[in-house]
Amino acid sequence: MTDEERAALYPILLSEYNPAWPAWYAEEKRSLLRLLGPEVVVGIHHCGSTSVPGLLAKPTVDILLEIAPNAGVDALIAALPEGYIALYPPSIPSPPPHLTVIKGYTPTGFAEKVYHIHVRYPGDADTEEKLLFRDFLIAHPETAAEYAALKRELAVRFEYDRDRYTEAKGAFVRDVTAKAGQSINL
Repeated sequence: MTDEERAALYPILLSEYNPAWPAWYAEEKRSLLRLLGPEVVVGIHHCGSTSVPGLLAKPTVDILLEIAPNAGVDALIAALPEGYIALYPPSIPSPPPHLTVIKGYTPTGFAEKVYHIHVRYPGDADTEEKLLFRDFLIAHPETAAEYAALKRELAVRFEYDRDRYTEAKGAFVRDVTAKAGQSINL
């Protein structure tokens, strides 16, 4: 499949907040714990826009999966059944273990439930930043509304370019995360 065909099949789609998203996260959390076991899973967190009540979002549930430092990435991938797709290395740079796993992408488009599972080791700065961003948006609805407006604009500009859509949100996310970190350190 070409990049153009892939982009047409999986465009940037935004949805109003779906109150079922937290339940979808909880369901996938239970599944990951069952598949990987407590010796691998150190923590699991709902992050991204679907974790912020009322926020416009791509209907993709983002999950931060913290794995034990001694957990092998190859073994983790092998433990996941068909339907999970490891992006290794990811299209967007990330800290070690440099792994994102997606679920809900089918040969004909998106499934009803779509997940992006960001695999990280405990203490990873990316995990802290994602959770700071989430928590700040929950606590500051006016900032969440600004973020929703930005996403609407960018979804039109980059409907068929996921990487550029994500890149274009970067400055806003970095600014909010820095503000969130400063408010904690006061």
